Amino acid sequence: MLLLGQEQDRETKIDRNELEFQLLRMQNDMKQIAKNYDVIGVDQTKDDNLVIVYKSEELDQCKIMINDCESRYDGWDFSIDAVYEDKNTIHIGDIKGPANKGYGSICMHYLKETASDKNIPTIKGDIAKRDWGHVDRLVHFYEKHNFDIELDPENKCGKIEWNHY
Repeated sequence: MLLLGQEQDRETKIDRNELEFQLLRMQNDMKQIAKNYDVIGVDQTKDDNLVIVYKSEELDQCKIMINDCESRYDGWDFSIDAVYEDKNTIHIGDIKGPANKGYGSICMHYLKETASDKNIPTIKGDIAKRDWGHVDRLVHFYEKHNFDIELDPENKCGKIEWNHY
C-alpha cells in the first residue's frame, strides 16, 4: 500500500514538473509566434500536451498551425492549408504533420471556428491519389468531424464537404 502511494506521488510530481515545463515553453514560444502570426488559441492534445494554435491569412489563403509546447518553437508542428474559394467556401488544400497526435482535430476545430466567424458555411477538400495509402485514416478523421465523403475507389480519389448550416 505504501509503495503504491509513493509511486502515485512520484507520478503526480512528474506530471506537475512536465506541466510547469510546458507552461514556461508556451510563454516563450507564444512571444515568438505572436510576432508573425495571429495566436488564436491554446489547446491540449489527446496526450495532454499543451499546444499553441495560430493562424496566417494572406490574400485568399488561410493556414491554421500548431506548435507543440513539448519542444522549442522552430516553425509549425502541424498545419491545415486552405484557401477562401469564394464567400461561401473554404477549400482545404493540404494537411501536413504527424498523424495520431490529435493535432488534426484541434486544427479542424479552429478552421471551422474561422469559417463560422466569417459566415462561411462550407468547407470542402479533395482526397488525392497520393492520399490513397491512408484513405481509411482520412475517412475516419473526416467522419469524426461530420464531413460528407465521396470516394471513387476506381480512380483513387474523393471529395469531402462540411456544411455549417
